[in-house]
Amino acid sequence: MLSKDSATYQRVAQTIDDFMSLDLTGVGSIRHIRDAVQRRQPGFNCMGAAEVIATRLRDQPGPVLIITGFPEGGGVPETDGPVGAALLARALFLGFGVHSIIAIDHDWDAMMRATCMGAGLSPRDLPAAGQAVGIDFLRPVYIRSLEKDDTRCHAAAHELIEISRPALVISIERPGANANGLYHGLGGRPLDGMVGDADYLFNLAKQHGIPTIGIGDGGNELGMGVIAQDLPTFSPKARDCGIPGRGGVAAANAADHLVISNVSNWGATGLIAALTALLENPTVFHDAELERRSIELCVGNGGVDGMFMAPEPAVDGIHVDEWVGLVHTLRATVLRTLGHTINWKGDQGDWRQIK
Repeated sequence: MLSKDSATYQRVAQTIDDFMSLDLTGVGSIRHIRDAVQRRQPGFNCMGAAEVIATRLRDQPGPVLIITGFPEGGGVPETDGPVGAALLARALFLGFGVHSIIAIDHDWDAMMRATCMGAGLSPRDLPAAGQAVGIDFLRPVYIRSLEKDDTRCHAAAHELIEISRPALVISIERPGANANGLYHGLGGRPLDGMVGDADYLFNLAKQHGIPTIGIGDGGNELGMGVIAQDLPTFSPKARDCGIPGRGGVAAANAADHLVISNVSNWGATGLIAALTALLENPTVFHDAELERRSIELCVGNGGVDGMFMAPEPAVDGIHVDEWVGLVHTLRATVLRTLGHTINWKGDQGDWRQIK
């Protein structure tokens, strides 16, 4: 485990957060979001979440419940969220040996399974007993479908929290209800009837003392309530979605720890990078080509890009070729920072930093 007091820890944690602060989409909001989070939740963002995970899983090993799925036009799911969820489940298995349960709306089940296969996982139905059990010689991930209506969605929430008993709950790019209990897209469009009430699941986890982590990029995602008071100062739709009586798009529910980035999948990659550094285990960080395959299988099985609103191999308008380059660069940078480089004499480590 990388020592928190070491210069390497400080350097790699800051480097990862710097990558997460890049305005990849050109929208311009990430700087404001980053500043707001730093005021409300000081310290390293991704490494802070990695510490929460490592501490919790040391005391209570798995499983981890991951909630994802965000609807675009016609209720079709976007690529941002499911890909990050699948790769995060992979990292948790390889880093801690724990299994993940991914909760997603029932009509996106096939897309989620294909996305997980792209990420190098074997998707399985969550057994009727509700337990995520290990399978010898297999890298499983368990899928739990959520219904759209409150009655059945809430019943599933109780089963997941009280029977599956997760050690952690992580949401990534999942709509978060506003102060009126309503869900919206970032531009203000209502999502009524398009998603199950995952806020209920999140709140139930809190009532049972289960730590929650949220990953978001705009302010309307589950867990972003950490900065709900700050969002209206730079995002007008946060207070008023434009439809009388509905309120704003800002999510009201606050995660125990919020991870933010310009794209939520990028935030998941930042968290994976932080886990890789904290555990000093390069295996935790996937190869970029695995992410390409996950994105392409997501699109090939019903996912759409959140910018093009079509089955394009992209995430929030960033084409998969560019995305692969970003992941390659972040992974290589983190490993170099940890000393995984060969110097001029053939020894490991950057000779320029060795005194």
